Amino acid sequence: MPALFTAAQRHRLLANGRRTAAVEDIDPRPVVKLFLLGGRATWLLTELDPGELTRAFGLCDLGLGAPELGYVDLNELARLRGCQRLPVERDRHFVAGQPLSAYASAARAAGRITA
Repeated sequence: MPALFTAAQRHRLLANGRRTAAVEDIDPRPVVKLFLLGGRATWLLTELDPGELTRAFGLCDLGLGAPELGYVDLNELARLRGCQRLPVERDRHFVAGQPLSAYASAARAAGRITA
């Protein structure tokens, strides 16, 4: 699987996943923003499932006007291709300025992720 995030991001995603697994009520800032080159799909991920490391949680927007919170399989993301067969890529300049719930609220209002 291609690297969709850095080692430091993976560490933060796992830490958030462990907190969720421990039944903590958390609303973390997104750790990584992924997008489909040549497409409108975007993912703001906050955590990795510590029991299933290819499963991530976050705000998912397939570009259909209905962004939602949920889980995504990282292997599926790695296989996706957009226009001209371009892969999913990490936004190297993304820094979350607010918790996931704020991004989700704004995305629902706009019909897409606006970060």
